[in-house]
Amino acid sequence: MAGKGNSDFYKPVAYGLLNIVSASGIVFANKAVMTTFGFHFIYALTLIHTITTLLGMKVFAYMGLYEAKKLPKISIAPLAGAYVGYIVLNNLNLQLNTVGFYQISKIAVAPAVLLAEAVFFGKRASRKVVAAIVVVCLGVGLSTITDTQMGSNWVGWGVGGGAVASTALYQIWAGTKQKELGAGSMQLLNEYSPIAAGFLGVLIPIFEPVGWTDPVPGTLLGYQYSLAAIAAIAISAGLGLLVSLSTFLVIGATSSLTYNVVGHIKTVIILMGGCMFFGDEMPLKKLAGISIAMLGIMWYSQLKLSAAAAGTAREKLPVYTAVPTSDTNGNGTVNGRFNSFNEQSVTRASPRTNSLKAAAES
Repeated sequence: MAGKGNSDFYKPVAYGLLNIVSASGIVFANKAVMTTFGFHFIYALTLIHTITTLLGMKVFAYMGLYEAKKLPKISIAPLAGAYVGYIVLNNLNLQLNTVGFYQISKIAVAPAVLLAEAVFFGKRASRKVVAAIVVVCLGVGLSTITDTQMGSNWVGWGVGGGAVASTALYQIWAGTKQKELGAGSMQLLNEYSPIAAGFLGVLIPIFEPVGWTDPVPGTLLGYQYSLAAIAAIAISAGLGLLVSLSTFLVIGATSSLTYNVVGHIKTVIILMGGCMFFGDEMPLKKLAGISIAMLGIMWYSQLKLSAAAAGTAREKLPVYTAVPTSDTNGNGTVNGRFNSFNEQSVTRASPRTNSLKAAAES
């Protein structure tokens, strides 16, 4: 039992660390791909990530890390659609709105998850958990948003709302589909990745300049691929595989709400890293926001650990069973009162006693 408890604790921590490292790394990798090497084709890059994830799942299955499982396409198509939707709408959100509004929409995902789980799944968080999430969101908002940054137009507001909704749905379904279909994270990734790749293949010609007839610079077919650029794209795609896998692992082992808290931890780390290693300024407002966010994260972590400890304690509670004695009537009572109880023990009658009892009853 102790070994199982330790495993239940350390696995989510390991998954969370993997997600933090890979998701933070992919930010810098994608920045290098788009700025240093000028590969600005976001949807094409996402398609490369998705194909890499699919190939990675095939390799993992071949290595025996998991067993592939056929899942009904109609059940996983919504998950693939939510995945593509949250990528498309988040990129449009960033293009149409200010960085501050984009950051607000990212912060709004956690409350959206709380609301969606309460409305559609009947899952209600405790008041303390809700309060901890509010503290985290306030801290992240204070440290990343300036007072003058707002949505630019009504279309931008609509796209931002769609980005929040699709992201919340993707994160919730990433957990519920694993339980609903009885599939592991790798099995689910293996099955929905081809559908997502198909969706992205349709969207690329719509949203990006492919250059079918005139592959000039600035188009996907006209891009000058160098070895360094290919290596950067490959590193980005590899990190994309780890991000997708760790996302499902974290949500499967914990919840979509915990995954959002992990996401805010990444934001705090990026902010602190920018100040420590890249010379970014650390005004009092940002420092206060980071401090508040960290307090909220520690509070939320303490609440989840307490809940996990309480669950483990309930599993370890002894089961008491009535022990019949020679003075009892066989149901654990003496003159209508309970006699004695032992933990996980039952007094079994001998065959001879059973024979005598059967003879007496007949």
